[in-house]
Parts: sequence; structure tokens; C-alpha cells
Amino acid sequence: MANIITVEELRTVLGVSESLYSDPYLEQIIDSAELTILPLLTQYQSAIATTRISNGVAYFTTIRPCYFAVGQSVVVAGCGELDDTYEVTAHSYNPHEFTAVTAEADRVLNVIIPSGTATLDGASSAELYANVPPVKSAILVVSVEIFQSVTASGNMTVSENFQPSPFVLGRSLQSRVIGLLSPFIDVETMAQ
Repeated sequence: MANIITVEELRTVLGVSESLYSDPYLEQIIDSAELTILPLLTQYQSAIATTRISNGVAYFTTIRPCYFAVGQSVVVAGCGELDDTYEVTAHSYNPHEFTAVTAEADRVLNVIIPSGTATLDGASSAELYANVPPVKSAILVVSVEIFQSVTASGNMTVSENFQPSPFVLGRSLQSRVIGLLSPFIDVETMAQ
């Protein structure tokens, strides 16, 4: 996974040495933080619910409206043999469907469970938000929270007056950084 923050940045904030916590260990924490934050952000991606092929045209039906334009390259993943990069050839009257040319044989409707993804080529959330300071700060905050939760005794942090705080990886974790992320939140995802 392409990390928005580096191991060295996290190591500096935590004040820990490489001999104490290895790079792979801290990378795992960063990956967990990114997988917590990045799905909340607006990205040019749609979940694919069904596929079918007819006369050399692949039809991809998405769960919510997709906004891919004719001529754009879209990376399809999680759809088995149809995983590839396609150029959008048409966007039908149905806002939940786009088509692409394929050499695959005709296939009847195929339901994709769990749903696949169609992402605008070069527009993954990690690429889109790599140089956005509020997103980087939010991922750093969540990384520190994960690290503290894993390393603190009883999975609780303790303040300077030795009062334990509640479990930090609860539902409020995302709420702690929502102020940083609010301009970038995908409201359609949050409402589902």
C-alpha cells in the first residue's frame, strides 16, 4: 500500500527507535490508519454490483451513480477475469452503468459479491490525497492512536495525572479527525 505518511515521520512523532519498533511493525500501523481514513474521502471510485458481456462490450453496473466520462481509463478490480484497465466507451442513460470494449466471450449477468471496484486510473485515494496536509495530519493522528492503543497496558492511554482514558479505538476515533477531513469527506459514502 502506498503510504501517505512515512515510517520515519511516525517514528519521529512517537519518539521511538528502530531497535524498539521495526519498520514493518510501524508500516502495519500506518496501513491500518490509512484503511480507516481513506475510504471516507471523496474519490473517483464506484462499487461494481454486476457485469455482463454482449458482442464485445462489457457492461459494468455500479451501486451508486458513476461519473466516468467517455475516453477515461478506469481500473476494474474484484471482478475476477474482468480485472483490467478499460477505456470507457459509453455512459448510458442509466447513471449506474458504463461500458468498455473487451475481447472476452459473451456472458450473462454476473453478480459480484463482494462488490468489485471501478477507479479512475491514477485517482486512488492514496494518490489523490498524498500531498494534502489535513489528510496527512489525520492519518498521523490515527496512527498514533493505534500505536498507543496497542502498546498501552489494558488498551488505554493514561494522562499525566495517571487517570486512564476510555478505549481509544472505539467509534469516536474517526470523530477525532473529522474536522481535518470535513472538506474531503464523501457524503454519499457516509450516508449509506
